[in-house]
Amino acid sequence: MTRPATPDPAQDRAGRSLPERLAALLHVVRVLLGHGRRLTEIVPASAANVEFATLAAVWGTYTLPTILIRLQRGILRAMALERYLLSRAAKGREIGLVYPRERPPAKPPAEPEQGAKDAESASKDPGGRAKPGHDESGCTPKRPAFDPDDLRIPTPEELDAEVRCRPLGRTILSICMDLAVIPSFCTGPFWNQIFDTLNNYGGSFTTLFKIREHRETSFQKERDKKPDTWSFTWRHPPPETVRQVLGYMIGELPILDPFDPLLATAPP
Repeated sequence: MTRPATPDPAQDRAGRSLPERLAALLHVVRVLLGHGRRLTEIVPASAANVEFATLAAVWGTYTLPTILIRLQRGILRAMALERYLLSRAAKGREIGLVYPRERPPAKPPAEPEQGAKDAESASKDPGGRAKPGHDESGCTPKRPAFDPDDLRIPTPEELDAEVRCRPLGRTILSICMDLAVIPSFCTGPFWNQIFDTLNNYGGSFTTLFKIREHRETSFQKERDKKPDTWSFTWRHPPPETVRQVLGYMIGELPILDPFDPLLATAPP
């Protein structure tokens, strides 16, 4: 059931207000969720159209089952992130910024003093392995970096743990790659919000560009085998082409009530 849109997700309602940064990130997540759910309706119906190349290129393939798996995973990951943010909102907890690590200048190795050696020994278990960190209660061991070719869908428990344990910007990056979110598909203001989210919460633009390049190369290889599609230019689509394919620019979708947990519990 669709709820009326509200103009400002951070606006005080019934005496309640969301922490500012959390509200901004929740806004981004819910726009992405709405886009992902809309794609599940658009993709099967439009896959045979020549204009579908605009979308398919972002996933790196025309193969519909692969695209639908990525869509489902992106939606589930966005739902897990939304649950996490709503849980923090219920406690009035803000989210912290993630600053880039400053690498110290390289120094020649020095022989550690005895005190340092003792501290190093104490930091290891009897088997000689470094003890794991404890950044968040209940975190699972660190998962590998997002693999653009991996089609595995994590379990809800894995997704919830992933959201708690990794930088939020990395989760947003993974969602964007699964839901075909790129600058030319977004309104200017909404892409600026994506940019700020990646920049402020540990997302990697290097990873983003590498995945885009990898997928465009894969897509071109498929396209070379489809001469009936060569007449359509899929790179750098103008807004009118995006609206023809999607029906909107991402960021134009209505925003639901930020205090309503409906999206957090509804199935994709």
